[in-house]
Amino acid sequence: MQNNKAYENFPLWIPLLSWVLSLSIYALGAYIFRLLYIPLSAAYIIFCLWIEYRILRFSCVNCYYYGKTCGLGRGKLCALLFKKGNPESFIEKKIAWKDLIPDFLVLIFPLIGGIVILIKDFTWLILVLMVVLVMLSMVGTAFIRGSFACKYCKQKELGCSAEQLFNKGAKTTGS
Repeated sequence: MQNNKAYENFPLWIPLLSWVLSLSIYALGAYIFRLLYIPLSAAYIIFCLWIEYRILRFSCVNCYYYGKTCGLGRGKLCALLFKKGNPESFIEKKIAWKDLIPDFLVLIFPLIGGIVILIKDFTWLILVLMVVLVMLSMVGTAFIRGSFACKYCKQKELGCSAEQLFNKGAKTTGS
């Protein structure tokens, strides 16, 4: 049973917080790669843009929040870039952990780059940046999604494969 009221449009501070977190993760990863090899930093930024494109093009187009202010800040942006999809596709879509590998690589790639830098020439700065990157990616993302975005999401009530994947043991609410 859902105890929280779902937002029709999220308060602006929630998607802003979500975007600040995402951009901070991308910027830290790009900075680590910049210290290793500038072209890798550019490639990483392109990879992050591809991740965002993939989410917008294959998930957001079918989401309840298409054209609205969603908790992750992508609903209105998606409507500017892509034609509305089929909301039933969002509900029927099944995802597995392997489908999230590209998303995890946003963290893993710069960690590998950081390890290479640390092996070549240890610096506390790189180690601290790597720890901050892990904290933002794991703890920060879980906090924003769990406390704000997913907690008040209307799409979760209708059916969300990500929510089902992350909460396999819990009962999900569907219509």
